[in-house]
Amino acid sequence: FNLQLWNNYFHLAVAFITQDSLQLENFSHAKYNKIQSKYGDMRRLIGFAIRDMWYKLGQNKICFIPGMVGPILEMTLIPEVELRKATIPIFFDMMLCEYQRTGEFKKFENEIILKLDHEVEGGRGDEHYMQLFESILMECAKQHPGICSLVESFVSLVKGLLERLLDYRAVMSDESKDNRMSCTVNLL
Repeated sequence: FNLQLWNNYFHLAVAFITQDSLQLENFSHAKYNKIQSKYGDMRRLIGFAIRDMWYKLGQNKICFIPGMVGPILEMTLIPEVELRKATIPIFFDMMLCEYQRTGEFKKFENEIILKLDHEVEGGRGDEHYMQLFESILMECAKQHPGICSLVESFVSLVKGLLERLLDYRAVMSDESKDNRMSCTVNLL
């Protein structure tokens, strides 16, 4: 097992998916349709490949926690529904992997909270992501009763944080200082 090779693969694939020139939702409708008809959404194909390769790591997955949490989060925040549905379950697998090794998933939890703040501040994330994140992780947790209550607490924590971060991002352009201050206090 060559850790550096796998690490390079995942980072390169995520860098490819997240490059600005592939963010189709930022293009005009005509340009979006032209690219879709000619090339399809390459982000989806690479995202599925990342997912498949993640599951092939076997017991070596633990080597990528928490290091790959940020890149995977960045990928799942791309506003493409099928990509999100395919890649959000990687988070549950990371939690399960760390839980099986240590009895908790604090490294994963701390890393995702840290990176989520950075990503939402950078303009990524939306209400739909929050709902999909919650439903997918809770569905995965139902299949593992031993970790279900921990996942439920984690999802509640992340959902609350994401709601506050999205509110904060929305009011930053607001003229009212009171709204901004109130949102900042809620976030803190």
